[in-house]
Amino acid sequence: MPFHIVLVEPEIPANTGNISRTCAATGTILHLVRPLGFDTDDRTLKRAGLDYWHSVHIEYHDSFEEVLAAYPQGRFFYASTKASKPYSQFDYQDGDFFVFGKETKGLPQELIDANKETCIRMPMTDTVRSLNLSNSAAIIVYEALRQNDFPGLE
Repeated sequence: MPFHIVLVEPEIPANTGNISRTCAATGTILHLVRPLGFDTDDRTLKRAGLDYWHSVHIEYHDSFEEVLAAYPQGRFFYASTKASKPYSQFDYQDGDFFVFGKETKGLPQELIDANKETCIRMPMTDTVRSLNLSNSAAIIVYEALRQNDFPGLE
């Protein structure tokens, strides 16, 4: 089973485009939760994904609850600067979901509060607020792939 990246209300087309390229390279499914801060025909979005869009499995959802309902057996990990545990302290399994919030605000606090045990963070200095969304998504999905011996990748 592939891994999943869930972007809840992404705002910057270039980040989503970069993440789509990571998804194409790794066989990861991309979930986009509306509202999106851009049009999916956006030139910047397409340029960032280059010519890999045909290789990306994308699912669109009208709410995060819709994602949960579609995958009731899924294991969800929530990326947040407010999490207490680094992403590297978890054992990931094929089919896991990595959930990221919008670039300007992150995930809603109520979602973080309801899922404290599966909230993950990127260790960093206190001189920056956060890492770029597309970098964070790539780091986390590649850690999950590494833990599982890079299934299906060469």
